[in-house]
Amino acid sequence: MNGRQRTGKIEEMSKYFSGFRNSVSAALFAVALQMAPAQAKPAQKPAAPKPAVQPRTDTLVVLGSATPVPLAESPRPVTVLPVKPLRLVEQTPLDILRQDSGVFLEQRGAGGAQSDIVLQGGSFEQTLVLLDGFRINDAQTAHHNLDLPVPMEAMSSIQVLEGAGSTLHGLDALSGVVDFLTAAPQANPLRVRLGEGSFQGNEESLMAGGMHGKFSGRVTADRNFSTGFMADRDYRNQDASAEGWAASSLGLTDVLLAGSDRKFGANQFYGNFPSWEHTKELFGGIRQELGSHTNAAFAFRRHTDEFVLFRNDPAIYENNHIDGSWQALLRNTVTVAKTSVLLMGLEADGDSIRSNNLGIHARNRGAGYIDLDLRPAAHRWNLSAGAREEIFSGGAMAVFSPELAGSLRLNHGIKLRASGGYGFRIPTYTDLYYSDPATVGNPNLLPESAWSGNAGMDWNASRKVMLSVGGFYSQQHDTIDYVRANPTDKWHATNLQGLRFTGPEATLTWLPTSTQSVRVSYTGLQGAQGALHGLQSEYVFNYPVTNIQTEWSALVGRWFTMTNTVQIAQRYQQTPYPVWNAMFGHDRGRLRPYLRLTNLSNTGYQEITGVNMPPREIMGGFAIQLGD
Repeated sequence: MNGRQRTGKIEEMSKYFSGFRNSVSAALFAVALQMAPAQAKPAQKPAAPKPAVQPRTDTLVVLGSATPVPLAESPRPVTVLPVKPLRLVEQTPLDILRQDSGVFLEQRGAGGAQSDIVLQGGSFEQTLVLLDGFRINDAQTAHHNLDLPVPMEAMSSIQVLEGAGSTLHGLDALSGVVDFLTAAPQANPLRVRLGEGSFQGNEESLMAGGMHGKFSGRVTADRNFSTGFMADRDYRNQDASAEGWAASSLGLTDVLLAGSDRKFGANQFYGNFPSWEHTKELFGGIRQELGSHTNAAFAFRRHTDEFVLFRNDPAIYENNHIDGSWQALLRNTVTVAKTSVLLMGLEADGDSIRSNNLGIHARNRGAGYIDLDLRPAAHRWNLSAGAREEIFSGGAMAVFSPELAGSLRLNHGIKLRASGGYGFRIPTYTDLYYSDPATVGNPNLLPESAWSGNAGMDWNASRKVMLSVGGFYSQQHDTIDYVRANPTDKWHATNLQGLRFTGPEATLTWLPTSTQSVRVSYTGLQGAQGALHGLQSEYVFNYPVTNIQTEWSALVGRWFTMTNTVQIAQRYQQTPYPVWNAMFGHDRGRLRPYLRLTNLSNTGYQEITGVNMPPREIMGGFAIQLGD
């Protein structure tokens, strides 16, 4: 489905909705190529210096492809969620992810303090989270994978790849990949946002950017806090980032530094305990173009976690974990037969932990991969084939991950697509070594893996109607979960066998007028449950059997936008529930007011068993904008 060029605000809305459930050609790894939508070429003594990053008017996908490709040319099911239109009215980028029915967020704390992400029946540990192509997944526990260090004000879009992605992305990409992308500013903006709301909630953000010749940069910061809607559910989250881009004869250089600090009451988060938690993160990454076909990148991440089981008496049980990770890559692309691309890449990664509970551990790994994207000049069809070999420290294990994807365009409006691949994950340090009054790890856990496939059709019925339908299948091996025989027992980490998940998915987008958009997205899921043998599961069987997302947006007056969203979800063996949200914003001019109403239906529901979600909340405020 192609984005449509329109004028004024409706152009932004049309592009926004056309991105859902589009597929994109070939096989990826977004790391150093995230900036490809805005690549800069070496200057050849120009009369006037060019900006470091040139703007693009088309939507390119960097997830699931060897090189960035236009949004309608891929066999892989990739969803593109623009962030910029929603920066004013959404609190966190995780709220934007909820608009895709293929994504199910298992949220504990409000404000993005503690959330897990599930794709196509996989556990929260089976989704790989990236920031500009760099790995964010936490080596201590995947509960911290969405501790994003970059504020939403710095982000340009979120891309979601469904299905196995380990060929180009490595570990943890069994059920999908989510990449949070930033982009260089194209002006000299200054923006401040202030808001207050229910439960003494407060949110503030700052974004300042600038351009000068071949250089551009941006600094962002935000925080949100609340006393909480119930006892021991207060939170205080802070994030900040600085990113700079520079063009030279060598190519584009991109440097990112970011950090976060999150404190939150964790009442019932990990069992029947009034817990408290404090996490901090420091992230740094650099990407460098080496000519027009080669990219190099390096990043590090340090994450700390202080966990108290009983908030009012920390001496009873307290954990302190410090984990670190690093990653490096070198990628090269070669043009084949004028329009096709051959990608070759090398990677090295490592992680370590120092913990009073988990002990001191470290592990390293290296990988080589190759991907061939066949793209005929006529764009009638395309085919992508790739393979990866991952080797772990000491030579104890090697994993081979193949992938195949293809698409066929029947006419201008109809495209058929199919893809399949292999994903794998090694246990986190918590899976292996953790122990507390409710949970016991297992140092003998095996790595888990899955074969998965997707197939579907994208149909541009007219300029106003777009439809995407498809289905998926996943067969898992040695799935890691925590199980117990009865509620009085501890949870024990173990490997499960025989898990299979399948389901349909569809998205309908309708533009009834030049100022309105309607979208309905549905994902269903069925799983094989025999693997439990009468035991209780803590995580794997928390998936939604039904997830429906509906959204209606309209312009009221000249620039006032009104959006209503309704989610209807049903978790496995649970009662269905609806959640209705509404947002209002005036995102033009110097003063930009907004109002956000969440859970207007005042639904009592849980996304994690035993953890209540907030009731009806109201948050309102304004942004002051200088420049764009």
